[in-house]
Amino acid sequence: MTATSGSGSTAAISRVVVRAPNWLGDAVMALPAMAAVRAAYPRARLDVAAIASVAPLFHEGSSVAPDGVLVVDKDHEADQLRAPGFELAILLPNSFRTAWLARRAGVAERWGYAASFRGPLLTRAVRRPRGRLHQSEYYRHLTRALDCADVDPIPAVTVLPGTSARAAALLEEAGAGGRPLVGFAPGAAYGHAKRWPPARVAALVERLARDGVDCVLVGAADDRGAGREIESALPRGARAIDLIGRTDLRMLMGVLARCAAFVSNDSGAMHLAAAVGVPVTAVFGPTDERATAPLGPHDVLVHQVFCRPCMLRDCPIDHRCMKGITVDDVYASVTRHLAGAR
Repeated sequence: MTATSGSGSTAAISRVVVRAPNWLGDAVMALPAMAAVRAAYPRARLDVAAIASVAPLFHEGSSVAPDGVLVVDKDHEADQLRAPGFELAILLPNSFRTAWLARRAGVAERWGYAASFRGPLLTRAVRRPRGRLHQSEYYRHLTRALDCADVDPIPAVTVLPGTSARAAALLEEAGAGGRPLVGFAPGAAYGHAKRWPPARVAALVERLARDGVDCVLVGAADDRGAGREIESALPRGARAIDLIGRTDLRMLMGVLARCAAFVSNDSGAMHLAAAVGVPVTAVFGPTDERATAPLGPHDVLVHQVFCRPCMLRDCPIDHRCMKGITVDDVYASVTRHLAGAR
């Protein structure tokens, strides 16, 4: 499995850092691999290094249980990695940059995939697997090759009581009260092609409201346009609780944990909802559900057409992969999840 290996004894390693992926969804999918590292080095201090938008994930409860979270920025990452005196860096991102910075920081053992021409910068370089793998399995393949035995393959996050209380207060302030809560992540960072049409989201929200359900929209500030489209398509008298752009990552986890079901495009919020234990209805269009579907007992809805998965940001034709997924399809999945929750 390994092309090269370091000369030091891993038994003597006392300071380990795992460099987390830079995308939220990838970071969630990497949790089982990171937990395997934690289990393989039970007596070492283990820190997670992550960019600011991802780092709060590791402040909640999980099987990774890091001893510290190092928030890195692109201008000072080498200095930040140097100061704690790490002896081993396990690099989950494939980039040349992460390996170069770990070497600049003087970390003696630098392990990761031999990708992006960075093999010479690593002391233990693992060949990338062939064939199609789920992204979570891709990370676990790496840690297995680094002699870290698998633990639970399903990402799991436990929201801390303080986070849960903050989320409850926000939802109450926004008008949620007593009724089952269904969350929606209508945006998508990758591009408009990943979005289930906002008019259909609005139709589903209105239908669920008639069933006595409160619907909450979540997402980053860049998703506000999708939220406005949904609200403008709602019939008179129907409403959704719009929290788009109003939650930090930890607050988002708290809100998700209070949902009885969750509807999402292929997104970081989709993986996060699954990790906190909410049954997810995941709507996939241009992206490949075989690589990034939420892990666990969730519903993945696709409409198979000749051109998917195309991986394009914007559809050059008629968005048929998403338009082929009906309101009835999603409603049936959500109501099944709500029945299970009851």
